[in-house]
Amino acid sequence: MVGVNATVVGVALVINVILLFGLAFWVRGRITTSEDYLVAGRNLGVPLAAATLFATWFGAGTLLVATDEVRAEGLRAAALDPIGAGFCLLIAGAFFAVPLWRMKLLTLVDFYRVRFGPRAETLGALLMVPGYFGWIAAQFVALALLLELLFGIDPGFGLLVVATVGSGYTLIGGMWSVVVTDVLQVAILVIGLVVIAATALLALGSGDAAAGWLRLMTETPPDRLTPLPHDSIEAALGWLAVLAAGALGNLPGQDLMQRVFASRSASVARRACILAGLAYLVFGAIPVGIGLAAALLAPDDERTILPILAGLLLHPAGAVIFVLAVTSAVLSTIDSAILAPAGVIAENLLRRLPQRRISRLGLDRLCVLGVSLASLVVAYLGEDAWTMLETAYEIGLVSLLVPLAMGLASPRGREPAALAAMTVGTLAWLGHMVVGWEWFAEPWLRDGLGLVLPVGLSSAGCALGAYLAFSGHGRGAAPLH
Repeated sequence: MVGVNATVVGVALVINVILLFGLAFWVRGRITTSEDYLVAGRNLGVPLAAATLFATWFGAGTLLVATDEVRAEGLRAAALDPIGAGFCLLIAGAFFAVPLWRMKLLTLVDFYRVRFGPRAETLGALLMVPGYFGWIAAQFVALALLLELLFGIDPGFGLLVVATVGSGYTLIGGMWSVVVTDVLQVAILVIGLVVIAATALLALGSGDAAAGWLRLMTETPPDRLTPLPHDSIEAALGWLAVLAAGALGNLPGQDLMQRVFASRSASVARRACILAGLAYLVFGAIPVGIGLAAALLAPDDERTILPILAGLLLHPAGAVIFVLAVTSAVLSTIDSAILAPAGVIAENLLRRLPQRRISRLGLDRLCVLGVSLASLVVAYLGEDAWTMLETAYEIGLVSLLVPLAMGLASPRGREPAALAAMTVGTLAWLGHMVVGWEWFAEPWLRDGLGLVLPVGLSSAGCALGAYLAFSGHGRGAAPLH
């Protein structure tokens, strides 16, 4: 993009960044304690809580990656995002938000300490944090590539710019910065999604949106419009495994539960999760539709969806809306993804260190900076590094979900049960990743008996078995009542 379009888009981006930092400095006066910094003083109402929940996950994965996957494979590629992510928010609101809010926690890892004991807290933190580095790095890369496409900025320098902006306003105001900037970014994102969808339909229908929709439905092959694959049992089970990873694996996530803890009341937390989940499914359907439209508009174009969409929006107004929508989606994910592991590192790994000469609030801010720098390094290491770490999102499903769910549901199970579940589930999953088995115990079950079991769900089953086996053994924290 060159000429007037680049100039207009550049000015819009600069104004947007100024607004983000202005909002961050505006709320900085609210920050006096770690509770203010990490959970916004537990003062969010339904609109703010729902907006920041929606904005947290609607990032590069939803707007760009999922769109590319749907363009290539059809609706079945939407299992992880937006379907899995949307259902995760609904499940969180229905079953987890109220009991966890009532515990008045700062981080989700605090739950493992209160319910099971300090060793469960430490192991839970060590399992939770690494996956965030890959997730943040992926967002850095997505925006850096956008800057290269629009302005020819070298990706190496673009990564530094993105990391500086994304971490800068988060560092200033913590959760309050994240919340108020998310509101702005959600507004821009929703407008952008509607405009992009309308433009794609107009392009399909040669200026008639209704004709474009009709063409999308009639010319898209029927198998690509089927969300659940039915061509084989393995395909259906693989789809189910991906859906489970999205719907269940993200439940024990600090970024999600941090917003639950920041809500004004238990009922606010529950309603915000459900509202955000419904909004996610509704607006997440737009990138899915764009992916299907792109398959018709550019069937032989092997580029990613980003330059294809940019080509549809050549006039200045459309270009500005498109770029701001992408930027808002990614930045709203970056700030949340940085603050979440920073809080866990500060509160659950470093806070109890002896001879600490920094205030608790100062430690929180220092960890935000540390997470940003570590994620930037991961981004510079290249795609193999951040893709590998990004897959660690499944750790939540295989190791952290069982002790969370069982610890809330039953008074049985002490620290050995939680430690066993975390360890067994992680080792089962990690072993399969190392040897490259696509199915659980593949040489014996799939090849020998013809039985196919998803690795993630089966590893979570192993974690559940370990938890039950060790329930009632040993000493640990008192159970919740």
